Amino acid sequence: MKTVESIAKNLKNKKIILRLDLNVPLNKQNITDSNRIDKIIPTLNFLISNNAKILILSHVGRPKGKVIKEFSMKPICDYLKKKLNQNIHFIKTDINNLKKQDLFYGTNQSILMLENLRFYDGEEQNSEEFAKSLASFGDLYVNDAFSCSHRKHASVSNITKYVPSYAGIQLMSEITALKKVTKNITRPITCIIGGSKISTKIKVIKNLMSKFDNLIFVGGMANNILKNKNFQIGRSIFEESCDDIVENIFTLSKKENCKLIYPVDVYVGKEINGSGSVKKISEISEDDLILDIGPETVKILSKIIEQSKTVLWNGPAGYFENENFKNGSLEIAKKIAEKNKKNEIYSVAGGGDTVAALNNFGLTKYFNFVSTAGGAFLEFLEGKELPGIKALE
Repeated sequence: MKTVESIAKNLKNKKIILRLDLNVPLNKQNITDSNRIDKIIPTLNFLISNNAKILILSHVGRPKGKVIKEFSMKPICDYLKKKLNQNIHFIKTDINNLKKQDLFYGTNQSILMLENLRFYDGEEQNSEEFAKSLASFGDLYVNDAFSCSHRKHASVSNITKYVPSYAGIQLMSEITALKKVTKNITRPITCIIGGSKISTKIKVIKNLMSKFDNLIFVGGMANNILKNKNFQIGRSIFEESCDDIVENIFTLSKKENCKLIYPVDVYVGKEINGSGSVKKISEISEDDLILDIGPETVKILSKIIEQSKTVLWNGPAGYFENENFKNGSLEIAKKIAEKNKKNEIYSVAGGGDTVAALNNFGLTKYFNFVSTAGGAFLEFLEGKELPGIKALE
């Protein structure tokens, strides 16, 4: 792929169509999590420093082709203005009625933002006409929205047919980080995987099993393993009808020589907002909820992380939102951070809950890469070809 950094000398006064993922949670027009916006600031500063003119394209929510006020890009535009300390001109005009000459006509119009792309059916339908219209607004196109690149949408896929196209800084950093846990691996490599549904991540597990030395199950994932091994899990979260999947994972692990690890002790409670106590996995009662990994399990995981050179983490170890059940996730994060400070490990974390946990602990900066991509992150790990990446190649 050609990168926007490779053409830095040619950006002056060029009109850049910049696809970003600014799909952040809004509560009455207030941004409740700005992570995705903050991560693309380096790209914007790079383009500004090279005197480019910038047209920002993005979406919020799922308005499904209808104009819905609460999904307007306006509050995000206002946030970016303050963050960049730059004037950003917000364009409300219907994109279908816009012409190239309507843009960048004033001296204070070096950065523009269009309204929510998903207000238009053509975006999610990957319409050729809509893509062609978007492409007509600039001289170059830059995709810096890795987290949207698994979508075959007009502003991600078809647009590249009609305008010279480049990969953005954030998109390239995401690909580079994920390649370090899927292709260009420094061993030993460990994957810590959680989440409530094992079926949603089975393709990731199968794709990576041959590449990983250790696969650690935590959270709801571990409950499925424990249940399959005939341990009592009480009222804990688990996924129905997954025994065949679990058996398949164990069979594959032997074939690929990948060690599987799951909890030997846990914190249990009677309700998620209450207190907890430590139990061995053989001591769990019918009315217990498993809400975190226990201290013996933490010791085992810490030792594995200590011996690892690369680690991928997707899914917290417990219900970290409750102080009583955050210890497992916190200790995992602290151990990885400790190794990272010594430059002894390459660490990648991804998934909304994992990112939220790291932010909660204040340890995000001690990971080599923290991905805010959801579906694209998992699909890349599955080995799938992402339409947005393919379009740039």
